[in-house]
Amino acid sequence: MSSLYPLKFDPIFKDKIWGGNKIHTILHKDFRPLPNCGESWEISAYADDISIVNQGHLVGKRLDDLIEEFKGQLVGERVYNKFGNKFPLLVKFIDANADLSIQVHPNDEVALKRHNSFGKTEMWYIVQADEGAELSSGFKSPLTRQQYLDNFNNGKLMDMLNIEKVKADDVFFLPAGRVHHIGKGCFLTEIQQTSDLTYRIYDFDRTDDNGNKRELHTEESLDAIDFTYHDQHKTLYEDKINEVVTLVSCEYFTTNKLHFNQPFDRDLSNLDSFIIYVCMEGGLKLEYDEGFVELTKGETLLLPAAIDKITLTPVGEFKMLESYIA
Repeated sequence: MSSLYPLKFDPIFKDKIWGGNKIHTILHKDFRPLPNCGESWEISAYADDISIVNQGHLVGKRLDDLIEEFKGQLVGERVYNKFGNKFPLLVKFIDANADLSIQVHPNDEVALKRHNSFGKTEMWYIVQADEGAELSSGFKSPLTRQQYLDNFNNGKLMDMLNIEKVKADDVFFLPAGRVHHIGKGCFLTEIQQTSDLTYRIYDFDRTDDNGNKRELHTEESLDAIDFTYHDQHKTLYEDKINEVVTLVSCEYFTTNKLHFNQPFDRDLSNLDSFIIYVCMEGGLKLEYDEGFVELTKGETLLLPAAIDKITLTPVGEFKMLESYIA
């Protein structure tokens, strides 16, 4: 066994025009001195936002440096061969104290051509939602590019969107190209490709402290939108206890939900990938050959690929997301 172990990182807090205080009140994270916190980046190796280890003998090390040092032992040989020193996922909590902009993310092809970047396919897991909270995902009826343009130019963007009421434990998968927005009162976990590319379509005419509106990306977004119609936008799943329930499985990541009230032995020897665990409720002890680490609500952990057998022991019970590259 290498000197790798299950890694926790300092959150990277983001002050947003629409941010609130749930990252503190629900997850007990201290984002001072920020006035609010719209996002807590839990694991990131994007641009200058690099996660830094906060426990164990690797404390103070940057995630990108660890990948360079440990390579496939950390991320998996297959994953390293594909992505090299780039960490392929970004995990964050998002607190929408006001509506986020209506937006779309480009796919890999568009992102590479325009920005030399990954695209942004993502998923949302609703941690908490205020009564009446909504979000949008996709269009509510089939429409062509021209019909979209006509409606958009006539100020009828909102009329085209599929609006969903949300509650805790709801899941939404948003492939790149799907128009969407997070509505006021939604508090969620986002698992996504490592990218921060967002084309803002509409921002509710809001202004910043200086009276300036945020930039819109009308032309860029038009070429990024996938107009394919889908009649089901919420991910349907059965919340089974003491079983691994797959929520999303796509080429960019697989995410499972683990809801357990009894110890669980997990054999990961066939995976050949790092795993990201995000504890949504309760707490647990994660044991491996060389020791153990405890995880509580709101904490995120990176399990190196070199650790391929673990035991998860609940403290009471826990709900946790498990994400990896399949």
